[in-house]
Amino acid sequence: MRELFAFEIASGGQVSIVNRLDRETSGLVLAAKTSAAARRYGLLMQRQEVKKEYLAIVSGWPEWERYFVDAPLDRQGKHQETVIWLKQMIHPSGAPAQTEFYVERRFIRSSGRARPPEAPFEADKFTLIRAIPHTGRTHQIRVHLSATGHPIVGDKIYGPDEHLYLRFIETGWTPELERRLLLPRHALHSAKLAIEGEREWASPLPSDLAEFMQ
Repeated sequence: MRELFAFEIASGGQVSIVNRLDRETSGLVLAAKTSAAARRYGLLMQRQEVKKEYLAIVSGWPEWERYFVDAPLDRQGKHQETVIWLKQMIHPSGAPAQTEFYVERRFIRSSGRARPPEAPFEADKFTLIRAIPHTGRTHQIRVHLSATGHPIVGDKIYGPDEHLYLRFIETGWTPELERRLLLPRHALHSAKLAIEGEREWASPLPSDLAEFMQ
């Protein structure tokens, strides 16, 4: 981005990232080219006037069509053992966190095992979820979805086993990790940013997640 905006930077501008995404999350990132823009949009973010929507692929079929999670989050290591320092958990002493979830599409993905089409294995069932965070806590959507019993596909921390995260760091992507996680990164995508009455940005589901849904 500094190369792209070299002229603006040479003229006194700067490149500032306004909203941050987890390393494996794809989608929209808002960047400011001047300090004035960075301040303005930073304040809008603090006042929660930049509306965000995410798309996530989760394991299983939720029993609900819409679900609202109001559960505070805190760093797990402060309350119970974890091998991952940054891992978050739902805890009453944590910071307020609210996320709204909507089912966009339920689908079945064949595992290659023989079974009648009308009776898929639970492990073959997945759902595309639209997530609207009302607060901006670390790993908020990932923790809240995991708490509903429907973790995000490919999530190395909040999925089937947090030790998979350490194994991935040590070994890289392996057939065993593929069998357990299905995707080499968690299936979370920043799909929309909107400033009411001003403008809106949208990003379609990326090819790796769209292909998974096929």
